[in-house]
Amino acid sequence: MLIACLGWGSLVWDPRELCVRGDWFKDGPFLPIEFARQSSGGRITLVLVPAGFPLVRALWKPISVENLLSARKMLGKRECPDLAKPETCVDYWPHGSQNRYVARRVGQWARALQIDAVVWTNLPPRFGGKDKTILSVGEVVTYLGGLRGENRRRAKRYIQMAPKQIDTDYRRAIESKLKWRPLSLV
Repeated sequence: MLIACLGWGSLVWDPRELCVRGDWFKDGPFLPIEFARQSSGGRITLVLVPAGFPLVRALWKPISVENLLSARKMLGKRECPDLAKPETCVDYWPHGSQNRYVARRVGQWARALQIDAVVWTNLPPRFGGKDKTILSVGEVVTYLGGLRGENRRRAKRYIQMAPKQIDTDYRRAIESKLKWRPLSLV
């Protein structure tokens, strides 16, 4: 069984205990991904956003597990270790995603590559502790520009390490205004 793991953020450069094989493939599905989640240390991280945002091409890797449930649990431990059931922050195809738009795009892509199943992180956009809150591009740039000390260093590193192909509207504005250029090798 070929199970793929999709990536677009820190999972790509810091998989930790996630058992993925080989290099990241750059021909993943086109998905609505943006810098839209305020995470630990004040970072603004990449997450799936609603349909209507521009699509960017995700990366993917085969994940070394025997079945889909194991893949969900492994990715969940990496992404949401503090949850009682970490796999609940992981979406999957087939027959698992609550986001039909994303699931349809992932399914079309996976079938074309003869991939049996796919897992991906499904954390919502968030700001100020409120899920589904998405700041405008200008608000994100202003917020990041106002960070200081360790929070600024972490936020800058995350954006610079994000894969180059995750070329979003927000990233272009951050690069233009804050000069935080990509450092990623992927």
